[in-house]
Amino acid sequence: MSEQGKSTYTNFWVYQVDPAWRKIDKSEQDAARDAFVALLDEAPGKGVKIRGVYSTVGLRPDSDLILWGISDDFDALQCFSIAVRDSTLGNYLTLRHAYPSVSLGSKYSSDHAPAFVNGLAPKRYLSMYPFVKTHEWYQVPFEERRAAMAEHGRMGREYPDIQTNTVSSFGISDWEFVVAFEGDDVAEMVRMVEYLRPAASRPYTKSDTPIFLGILKDPREALADLG
Repeated sequence: MSEQGKSTYTNFWVYQVDPAWRKIDKSEQDAARDAFVALLDEAPGKGVKIRGVYSTVGLRPDSDLILWGISDDFDALQCFSIAVRDSTLGNYLTLRHAYPSVSLGSKYSSDHAPAFVNGLAPKRYLSMYPFVKTHEWYQVPFEERRAAMAEHGRMGREYPDIQTNTVSSFGISDWEFVVAFEGDDVAEMVRMVEYLRPAASRPYTKSDTPIFLGILKDPREALADLG
């Protein structure tokens, strides 16, 4: 829950650009980019904060751009997505994945909240993926689960420069959580995730893919990467 007691919703939109985009006239591209940047600039006035625009060109074959939106109004996130689709540039963007979620805090730790809820600024790199635990995890007594998650948290805190964001999607998507790490050093992110692998909670992971790595950029720079 946010400090105001309202639910904080978020969505990660993963787009792939149509190769036809790179064949249109440069003046048309420029106008489309200008309109798209204006759409991003107008988003806060329509209830959506854009935490980041991330270039994923060359990092995955099915993704070129990630937009991360946050709102206290779930419907506003959908309205923003529709506006993206209806934009000129949006006609050349295929929505490959969408990860709607809500920040509900952690039942295992009362002081744990996503970095974006705590007001921390985004970092250079984003590693984001959906996450599902096994059915067996939920049959483990609560105190044992809490102890396992406390261990996981202690291990993660050994990498203080990595920000974590875990949000819930139970019953609204095909996964249970969306996890997003933010850091300024890709190697450090790799080291942290590898370090967490022996944690007691790890055997209860059913799936944690696909994984998307994005680079936070000025919107115009990220759009220029599309070609």
